[in-house]
Amino acid sequence: MYELAKKGLKAATDFGAEEAEIFIMENHKTSVDIRKDEIEGAKENISQGLGIRAIINGAVGFASTNIISRIDDAAKSAVSSARVRDSDPDWKSLPSNGNYPEVSGVLDSELEQMELDDCISRSMQMIEGAKSVSGIVVTSGNFSRSSGSRLIMNTNGVEIEESSTGISGFTDVITTGDSVSTAYDFAVSRKNDIDFQVIGKSAAKLADNSRNAISIEAQRTSVILHPFAFSDLLGNAFMPSIDANNVQKGRSNLTGRIGENIATEKLSIIDDGVLDGGIETGRSDDEGVPSQRTTVLDKGVFKSYLYDSYTAGKDNVESTGNASRGSYFSTPSVGPRNFIVDYPGTDIIKDTENGVLVNTVIGAHTANSISGDFSVEARNAFTIKDGKIDKPIKSLMISGNIFDMLKKMDGAGTDTRKVGGVVTPSVRIEEMSVVG
Repeated sequence: MYELAKKGLKAATDFGAEEAEIFIMENHKTSVDIRKDEIEGAKENISQGLGIRAIINGAVGFASTNIISRIDDAAKSAVSSARVRDSDPDWKSLPSNGNYPEVSGVLDSELEQMELDDCISRSMQMIEGAKSVSGIVVTSGNFSRSSGSRLIMNTNGVEIEESSTGISGFTDVITTGDSVSTAYDFAVSRKNDIDFQVIGKSAAKLADNSRNAISIEAQRTSVILHPFAFSDLLGNAFMPSIDANNVQKGRSNLTGRIGENIATEKLSIIDDGVLDGGIETGRSDDEGVPSQRTTVLDKGVFKSYLYDSYTAGKDNVESTGNASRGSYFSTPSVGPRNFIVDYPGTDIIKDTENGVLVNTVIGAHTANSISGDFSVEARNAFTIKDGKIDKPIKSLMISGNIFDMLKKMDGAGTDTRKVGGVVTPSVRIEEMSVVG
């Protein structure tokens, strides 16, 4: 990939680019789908491609291709695109070469070499785990294993190449009989350390425990949000407000609020690009800026927005290493890395006299990303009585505001999980509005 990237940079500058960047991705993915207690299909996919940014007089052109031999054509297209675009007065430059940190736990040789039969076996383990609980049907599920590399090179001296692996499992189940309930569980890791039978069994037990649900009256009460539920609300109602692009466009509740107390003093949040084994860990972000730890909240005080190079240039600050792209065919934008919620943990259920436990929510994507307001349906919710999980709840809506929630957080569990790029325990929020 290195020689290919050098060739692409030379082609872009020969065609007239003042600055240029090459982003190359190669990926080998194995996936297995589950449907109605059976393996529905399995497939392996090997993909590769590259994207080129070319800059002329502050105008940015972009082109991509999945035909590696056509890198010269892609370079020419990127330059041509830059020539017809208007100059962007806010463009500063592509990032320069930096001191890249060492990271660990992102590459597992066992996952690199895992065969299709092993992938199918782990998928079967999820089914077996679910079926160990009587009266359960696995409606759907998925197993995924991937290994790949990316290379970033630009005309300002950035040259960074990294390899990584990943594995994940997901199971959605439903109960049979008169009292029907559903539930899911999943896990994701960079290493071959997931117990897939546990994923299926956990989903099945949650669905089974959710049978014969009761109705509750509308009230304000303590609500414990499982990591699945809390991460969903964070991602849709809070994270957009710390995206520097949204801040600069006036689409953030946190504009101009650096240094303010916006949460309980026991809460800190860190965006950590170098977390050991983190799902979003790497030596650099997706445009070659060295990864780092960025404190977003420090004991309740708001400390920093998240920046890529472009938004950092507009504010005359340094990038926080948060450039992210979904693939080689997209340009970078601001995105969180490993978003870590830090709050002193206890046996949160035992410490809650009365309240509601919510495992997952539906509709978090409808949250108002500017105000932070949300109204979501709770799934697999339970009443809490005298410090114990009591009865399942038939139907429940919870509503509130993410910024009020951060102030009203008064507890956290010891059950920290990686939910994609969010690393969080269960959290307890006092006096939330629930409607049965």
